[in-house]
Formats: sequence, structure tokens, C-alpha cells
Amino acid sequence: MPFVVLGVVSFLSWFISMVAGGGSPLMLIPLVSFMYGAQAVAPVITTGMLLGNIQRLFYFWEDIEWEVTLWQLPGVIVGSILGAFTLNYINLEWLQFVIGISLLLMVANYWFGNQESTFTLKTWQFLPLGFGNSFASGLIGSTGPIMNPAYINYGLLKEAMVATKAANIILAHVIKLCAYASLGNLNREYVIYGVVIGAAAFPANWLGQWVLSKMSNDLFKQVTFIFIAVSGIMMLWEQRQVLMAW
Repeated sequence: MPFVVLGVVSFLSWFISMVAGGGSPLMLIPLVSFMYGAQAVAPVITTGMLLGNIQRLFYFWEDIEWEVTLWQLPGVIVGSILGAFTLNYINLEWLQFVIGISLLLMVANYWFGNQESTFTLKTWQFLPLGFGNSFASGLIGSTGPIMNPAYINYGLLKEAMVATKAANIILAHVIKLCAYASLGNLNREYVIYGVVIGAAAFPANWLGQWVLSKMSNDLFKQVTFIFIAVSGIMMLWEQRQVLMAW
């Protein structure tokens, strides 16, 4: 039964993340934490995300924005290594709270500002953004769709966003898994749970890419920012005890 629940929730999260431009771990992190403990979150989610995003590359290989990917590459490598190793020494519960607030501010800026472009982004800026995102992801398992506004304002929508994110996610997760394994944070059980998450991605990605092909760019942006808002609220809810302690 736990595997069935994990598989069903994984399918739904992969499908939603396809049509909303990412964020599948946000539905999975609370479930994995509840079922297998907080220590399992980072290695299990990382394993699952690696497998699911590999499949996405097969669907959208021609849509990858390689210039953005190459600029992110150094930041992703360094950030993933530092985040994965730092996880062993510190626990930044407040980081998820900060990211949740940031996501809601991005949504407010979009809805109450210029919905065509809320800020201008240059290609080289994906280097520090890739570092920060990968470092935070290594610490808490996932940063959700925090990079989506950057991709949208750069001009990456629908298949281009999904493909470019998948290319960077795969690299980051390979590095993190190597780090987790070297530190003893990756065991056989965690790999099995991750494989269940990754296996559920196959039918979800197939269905999601079909729906995505039918969506207009405007509808995609609307759905993306709605999901960003939901993601921010979910992050704040998960950290409500930290907030109450403050």
C-alpha cells in the first residue's frame, strides 16, 4: 500500500509539473518525509527526479536552450556539490520558509505588475541563479518552481522551459546522488523509493506532454504562476512550526 500511494501521488505531481513548468517535488516532499522520515527526503526525491527528467529529455531534446544551459552549468556543478555536502552538517529549516515567501512575492509582482515581463534577465545571470538554486536544492531536497519566473522573463515557455530545466536538473541530481552516496546518505531502500517516483513519471510525462502541446503560451504562463503561488503557500504551511516559534 505505501508503494501504491507513493506511485499515485508521484504520477499526479509529475503530470502537474509538466503543464505548470515544474515543481513536482513539492507534492512529494511532505509524503516522503511522513512515510520514510526527513532524512530520506533529499536522496529519495533526487533519485526520482533524475529518472523522470531523463525521460523528459527524450520528449523535448530539440527544445533545450543550450546557451542558458551552458551558463548555468558551472553554477549547478558547484552549488550541487556544496549543498549536498553541507546537508550533512547543518539544518536550515528557515530556508524553505524564505523560498516560500519569495515565490509569493514573485506571483504578486506578476499579477499586479506587467504580466508580459516583470524583469529583464540576461543569459549570464543564469550562472549565479543556477548556483543558488542548486545549493538550496541540495540542502532541502527541492526549491520548487523558484526558477520559473526567470525562465519566463528570458522567453522560455512550454516545451523550451521544461526541456531546459530538465537538462540542468539531471546534472544537478547526478552530482547530488554521488555526494549522498559518498557520505553514506544513500541506501538501497532510498533508491527503491526513488525508482517508484521515477517510474510513475513515465506515463505522467507522456500524458503531460500531450496536454502541454495543446496549451497556448498565455495559458501556460497563467498556470505556471498559479502553481508558483500554491507552491509558496505549501512551503509556508510545512514550516508553520518554525514561523510560530519565531
